Amino acid sequence: MSIEPETQARERKDLAEALRVLRRASGLSGERLAIRCNMSQTKISRIETGRALPTVIDVERILKALAVPHEVADELLQLARRANVDYASWRAYARVGLYHKQAELKALESSSRVMRHFLPAIPTGLLHVRAYAVETLSPTVTSDPARDVSRAVQARMDRQAVLDDTSRSFWFLMTEQAVKWQRASSEAMAEQCAHMAKVNRKPNVEIGIIPQGAQVPGTPMNIFVVYDDRLVTVELFSGEVALRDPRDITQHRNLFDLFWSHALTGDAATTFMNEAAETFMRQRN
Repeated sequence: MSIEPETQARERKDLAEALRVLRRASGLSGERLAIRCNMSQTKISRIETGRALPTVIDVERILKALAVPHEVADELLQLARRANVDYASWRAYARVGLYHKQAELKALESSSRVMRHFLPAIPTGLLHVRAYAVETLSPTVTSDPARDVSRAVQARMDRQAVLDDTSRSFWFLMTEQAVKWQRASSEAMAEQCAHMAKVNRKPNVEIGIIPQGAQVPGTPMNIFVVYDDRLVTVELFSGEVALRDPRDITQHRNLFDLFWSHALTGDAATTFMNEAAETFMRQRN
């Protein structure tokens, strides 16, 4: 799934050029094509010049309007799917400073209305207390890149102000393991669990927890976040993949709904997290 930036840039350029060539070969003006596709002429122009990346659906509509042969259309649709996948390594983020990644996430959260976090392994940064954030942002193995931990932690703490914006909705779905995996000291874990229980009281926040004993017809393979209906990010050990194909977004929305249907929510989730906090507090003594 990983794509080198140079390859990705070339494929996006190739896609734009191919669509422009096909449109000219058909004898259609940009204005006429825009009408057939129910798009603006400005959007067609931006796509053909590479200033805007078309979605797979955009490309399908353009190819259909141009009556492109199936073999050619299939090839360009594959190119569009690859062009709509971004991969960024944590090494690349570390080189410029992990706090830049936090700023990028802050901007993304500020431009989204509904965010769905699927968290089978660990709570997301929006739910972290400072001690827990320090542990998760610190290098863990020798191959991890060096980073300015304190600056990244502060940037993560600053992001959490968005949770107070009631015009936005946040859904956090965790497994029991994500809640109880001891990533930090017992004291920090107790604080972390109690904090999540408190956040679950916010009117625009819903936290769901899938208990270990639940029978779920699905496998929680990756952490992912769905931003509205426009973007999915998937976390890997080495980096992050961004998906923009509407079919990928629908797939992850459906998976989120499936797992959510087996979760403890509302007061039951709050009680679960408070009990986990009490268990960690007892371990501290």
